[in-house]
Parts: sequence; C-alpha cells; structure tokens
Amino acid sequence: MELDEQQIERYSRNIVLAEIGVEGQRKLRAAGVLIVGAGGLGSPASLYLAAAGVGRLGLVDPDAVELSNLQRQVLHTTRSLGAPKVESAAAMVLELNPDVEVETVRERLTADNALELIGRYDFVADCTDNFAAKYLINDACVIAGKPFSHAGVLGFAGQAFTWEPPSGSAPCLRCLIPEQPPADETPDCAGSGVLGAAVGVLGSVQAAEAIKSVTGIGQRLTGRVLSFNCLKMRFSSAAAAVDPSCPVCSRNPGITTLSAENYRR
Repeated sequence: MELDEQQIERYSRNIVLAEIGVEGQRKLRAAGVLIVGAGGLGSPASLYLAAAGVGRLGLVDPDAVELSNLQRQVLHTTRSLGAPKVESAAAMVLELNPDVEVETVRERLTADNALELIGRYDFVADCTDNFAAKYLINDACVIAGKPFSHAGVLGFAGQAFTWEPPSGSAPCLRCLIPEQPPADETPDCAGSGVLGAAVGVLGSVQAAEAIKSVTGIGQRLTGRVLSFNCLKMRFSSAAAAVDPSCPVCSRNPGITTLSAENYRR
C-alpha cells in the first residue's frame, strides 16, 4: 500500500523512527484493528491508532453517550450526549484522520457474532469494562488465532497484557484466572469510581501494543502483566506463565466453540 505525499507528511514522525520507517507505515495502512468498547479505554486506543495511520478501525459498542461518560471517555463531547457511542467515536476518529476506514457495530459482542467480527481484523483491543465481555474476547481471539490486548482499570489502578498466537506461546486470560468471577462479586466503575487519566494511560498502552504487533517491532506484553498505579505513580511488570491445563489455549482445550452460557453478565 503506497503512501502519497500528504500521508508521508502526516506520518513523518512515525516514518523517521528506524523501527517503523516507510515499510512499517505501509503495514499500518494495510492493517485493521478491532476496538471492542468505545469508552474509557477505547477512547485513547482509537485516537492514537487513527493518528498513527492504521487503515481500518472497527468500533463495537451498544451504548449511547451519557453525561457521566465524559469524565474519561474523550472520544465523546457534550454535543454527543444521547448519540450512539460508535457514531460519536467514528466522527471524532474521522475528524482526526479522514484516511481511516471506520466500521461501526452498534451491538454487543456476543458468542454468535464474535468470531465473524474478529475474523475481519488483524488485532483486537479489549477495551470493555466487564468480565463477561473480556472472557468472550479472550476465548474468541484464541480460537481464531488473533492477537489481542487486554486491559482493565478500576479506581486509580489497572493492568494490561497481550496474547499472540500460536496457542501455548503466551498466557491468555484463562491461564491467569481460569473462571469468570461472579458478576455480583466484582466491583465496577459506577460503584467504585475510576480516574480518567489512569484509563488514558492503559488505553495508550493498548494502542502501542497494537502498533508493535502490526509492524512486528519491539517487545509486546506477552508473558508479562503490566500493572499501573496512578495514585502511587508506579509501573511494575510481572512474568506470567502459560497454564498447561488452560481450558482454551492448552493443547487439549475444553473450550473450542463459543457458547453464550460461558459468558454470564
């Protein structure tokens, strides 16, 4: 995929990076990234991927913009209140970079549509805010052999890691937490709060992971879990091992298809 003069100027700060160069920028232009969740994590992830020149962005979110979203979801503005998040997000992305092709899906990712949607893209950013969606994305990406970035934030702190194929080469979410925690035992942002800037940091990490995966540069967060505490301003990284009995990414997985009953909300 060739770059015209305007694109060369737009992406010049990428191109002068020896690790990316023209060839890396062409890879970004040819790539598609699916962002599940156009909220706190999805906002910085979408904006930085669009700015970097990723050719296709998929935005999946069933919700409309609410006033309480604006504290952290910088894809949206006061004028977006009441609008579908995917439409508000697409407008912001195209305002930033009209070169990007945007696919909007105003529905929830489910066991029925996940594999078909994920199959259209090269990388998936899990920018959701609930465990049911995170386990669904994890299982779908492992089954489909699609690399993905997981992130989660609550309060002032969050974590992120990346999974890349082949299965068994890096731990997936089920290697770390085999079963989805009960919904009534897990706190959420509405009840516990979340700092917008902390979400911005982890969403930016997800964008960086997607860029590195697409261009094949650097070290990804495979085999490691990155933790960030904004209140203490500390980053830490801990090794994470593959579970040889993981129900989805082991040699003999118990989960080989997606069933709605496995993803309780």
